[in-house]
Order: sequence, then structure tokens, then C-alpha cells
Amino acid sequence: MNNNNPMRTLFFMLLISGTFFSQTASPEKMNIVKTNLTAYAFRNVNLSYERIINQKFSVAVGFGSMGKGGVPFSSSYIKDTELSNIEVSLTNFTIEPRIYLGKGYGHGFYLAPYYRYSSFNADNVVLTSDYGMGDVALKISGKASGNSGGLLVGAQWFLGKKDNWVLDWWIIGAHYGKGNGNFRGNSSRILTPSEQQELKKEIEGLDIPFVKYTATTDANGASINVDGPWAGVRSGLSVGYRF
Repeated sequence: MNNNNPMRTLFFMLLISGTFFSQTASPEKMNIVKTNLTAYAFRNVNLSYERIINQKFSVAVGFGSMGKGGVPFSSSYIKDTELSNIEVSLTNFTIEPRIYLGKGYGHGFYLAPYYRYSSFNADNVVLTSDYGMGDVALKISGKASGNSGGLLVGAQWFLGKKDNWVLDWWIIGAHYGKGNGNFRGNSSRILTPSEQQELKKEIEGLDIPFVKYTATTDANGASINVDGPWAGVRSGLSVGYRF
């Protein structure tokens, strides 16, 4: 009986190792669909898909869209009352390779360098000025877009009896790039040369955070060109399903 114990022990160890390898190195569920819950507070409807490549790497793609409406929580950072009725919409597309540092196969802490394309539309920006000849209303609308690259740090967990449910925490991320766009404001009446100069000063003095722009004016209104840095941050909590 005792002579057989080493063989039994070796067989048992091989059995345990094989079971562990089959569960860890060859997972059956390599696809994940998710949505970022925190983005809905900003009217951003979004969906992402992650494909697990191997233990350390995966690739995720995501799309988000914020329908036309007021700027979310604008009272906390837009101080100019003339911008209070602005309507905006936003879309973004993200490609995100992920490098998992822990257990892998889509589980644990990760680093994710990413590329993001964003498109921004604004409408109903109404500036009203008085140049001594009655009020002049300028209604501005237009579009801007940007390309940027960044890095996201996060962690992902599998939940449920079959590990089908997914919780993805975007701890912190930031991106930087270049954007450009054009906006046009049409005046409610013909502007004199002096009024054009006053309008230019007024537009350039608007308190719009994180935006660099130049303005030119003519008798019919103003053109605003956005061309410069394009930056943003990412953070949130996503839930999803693994299959």
C-alpha cells in the first residue's frame, strides 16, 4: 500500500494541474458587451464590445451619443447667462487595446492606451448686444470635431455563479489631441464697421472653458473658428455580460 502512495500523489497533482489549466488558460467566454452607467447622467447613450485575445490582451471598441439638448450641469461651470439656452449634441468612437496586469483573460487591473474621435454640435447660442441703435441678436450654430489619444487605468471583475456578469471600473483616464470646427452667427440686422469691432471683442471675451478660438466679423454677423488642443477625461462604472 505504501509503495503506491507516490504514484497516487503524482496522479492527483497532474489532475489538479490539468483542471486548473483548463479553467484558466482556455476560457470559454471571450466576448463582453457593456454600457457605462454613469454616462447616462449626461444623456450619453453608449455601448462597447470587448474581445479577449489571450491572457494579457484584449481589444475594446465603444460608441457613445448624447442627443441634442441643454449642456448637462451647465450652471456649475458656464457663468455667462447669454449661453444658458445653448443646445448641444455629441458623439464619440473609441478604440481601446487593454493590457491586463492580474489574473488576465479580461479579469483584474488593466492599462488601456486608446484613440478617440469626437464630434460636437452646438445650436441656439444667442448673443444679444446693444450698440446704441437698438438690440442686436446673434444666433450661433456649428460643429467641431477632434482626434485624440490617451491612457485609461481600470479594473474589471466577473460576477455571478457562472461569471457571466461584468463590472468594469474606469478609475481614471485622460486624452489629448487636436480639434477644429467652424461656427457661424447671423445678425438680426446689418452691422456697421464699429459694431463689427464691438462684436468681435464681445465674442473673444466670452468665458468658454477649455476652448481656443478666433473670431472674424462682417456686416451680416460673425464666423468663429476653433483650431487647437482637444482634451478630455474619462471615468465611470460599466456593467455588462460575458459570453
